[in-house]
Amino acid sequence: MESIFQHFRKEEQPFIEKVNSWVKEVEDTYAPKLTEFLDPRQRFITESIVRNSDLVIASEGGFPDAERKRVLIYPDYYTPSGDDFQISLYQVQYPQKFVSMKHSQLLGSLLSLGIDRSRFGDIRITEEAVQFAVTAEVSEYIHVNFTQVGKVKVSVQPVLNADDVIDVQEEWTEEMHIISSLRLDTVVASLAKCSRAKASSLIKGEKVKVNWAIIDQQAFEVEEQDILSVRGFGRYKIIGIEGRTRKDKIRVVIGALV
Repeated sequence: MESIFQHFRKEEQPFIEKVNSWVKEVEDTYAPKLTEFLDPRQRFITESIVRNSDLVIASEGGFPDAERKRVLIYPDYYTPSGDDFQISLYQVQYPQKFVSMKHSQLLGSLLSLGIDRSRFGDIRITEEAVQFAVTAEVSEYIHVNFTQVGKVKVSVQPVLNADDVIDVQEEWTEEMHIISSLRLDTVVASLAKCSRAKASSLIKGEKVKVNWAIIDQQAFEVEEQDILSVRGFGRYKIIGIEGRTRKDKIRVVIGALV
């Protein structure tokens, strides 16, 4: 267990223990295990641990190129199908002519029902439609009880036709960054093309998120598959850490959402 922990952050240890318990459950029962929705960093950790077993892993988020996905851990004899992931998609019906819907408003209203964030997948918003993914286990509860976003009355209807699913093609550009360390202030300075002092100010001002959580520690170290958002500058993904240069700088491939 100690050897596994050393590859990840200290604060990720509870999640690592959870993944280890999933692996043991599948090994003991020889039956598939379905997780809740996991973000890219959580899936990276899960894949890293499952890879050291004789089990297989697959993931699905309901939407094409989903960011949040449910993961199925299963023995090699098993052949998973789409139904195994138990994901329901819903479309929000609201007075579009008079109201614009924001991601934060919709998520906040869903969470106010007392359901954990891990039960929800991606939220997709376009000018024509608003849709979200949810675990099938709580879908009926959502269908009945989700009736309001802020002061706006809403209703939800299941998305049953694959052609009606919102397909938002996100475009990312990749760039190699040569940096002195993986500290958050160093990475933000490189992304924002600003000084370390300016980067530290952004972090202290709670304008930087890593994996959807505000991080206010400049010395926090980023890892592969982390998602960073810097208010006023954009959203980024740590794609790969590719070793060091002759001058002992670190090569990091980072994607930027266009």
